[in-house]
Amino acid sequence: MKLTKDQVKHVAKLANLPLTTEEEERYSEQLSKVLDYIDQLNQVDTSNVEPTFNVSGQSNVMREDETAPSLSQDEALQNAPKKENGFFVTKGVFEEVEGSA
Repeated sequence: MKLTKDQVKHVAKLANLPLTTEEEERYSEQLSKVLDYIDQLNQVDTSNVEPTFNVSGQSNVMREDETAPSLSQDEALQNAPKKENGFFVTKGVFEEVEGSA
């Protein structure tokens, strides 16, 4: 399937990607090759192949999600360099910086 430069431009516009004329031409060729390969894969007879959902044979190795005792507020704040009214004190991240808008 040959993608036209207009189709590449359209996709680039949807993705908000500014492309040069050279890039449009190059991506048109590259994406066309990818689509040709996908078309080739779609022609393979897979009617006798069972769907594969796990090729490694491994299963979930995470622990069970169980509740456990946690730190109290005082324990959590114990080593904080600055604290106030039961909270960590940090530099403000949403404060306006002088000269910016």
